[in-house]
Amino acid sequence: MPGTYAEFALCGLNCGLCPRYHTNGPSRCPGCRGPRFAEVHPTCPIIRCSERHDNVEYCHECSSYPCDRYQETPPTDSFITYVPRLADQRRAQQFGMDAYRRQLDQKIGILKHLLAKYDDGRRKGFYCLAVNLLDLELLRDAVERVEVTIAQSDMDRKECVQLMVSTLNEIARERNISLRLRGK
Repeated sequence: MPGTYAEFALCGLNCGLCPRYHTNGPSRCPGCRGPRFAEVHPTCPIIRCSERHDNVEYCHECSSYPCDRYQETPPTDSFITYVPRLADQRRAQQFGMDAYRRQLDQKIGILKHLLAKYDDGRRKGFYCLAVNLLDLELLRDAVERVEVTIAQSDMDRKECVQLMVSTLNEIARERNISLRLRGK
């Protein structure tokens, strides 16, 4: 399978922002086309589709893109990271993969920082959603603002986590973005 950047999937998912990508142990997903991907996802229909369409590296490179696979995400699909797939592929297509990759790498860096400093053992999914769905500049500003507040206070770890979570939730609410999984 072509491609060496496992953090951005063939289908447009930001694998590097997925909770399973940041999990240790046997359920860890290596990202699209990463080591062991075929073992973890042996029946990926997108890869089979790519093989039938000239082995494109990303779906947005296919002459049939966007196909039926990229119609609306069902409103009950709890895998919210599907939501920005079309917009992310448009950005990758418009600005080029190198530019998109640089932006995604920065988001992955922010996510790793949040997980290292502000995960209380229950926030990985939340931070993955927030970093995936919020604009890079907003994320940078939010983290900086929270860290300035923390540096000027004597907050304990629990309070620091809560401040980060509430700040990201506030930014999302202002933009009408839900940082919760959807249910049926």
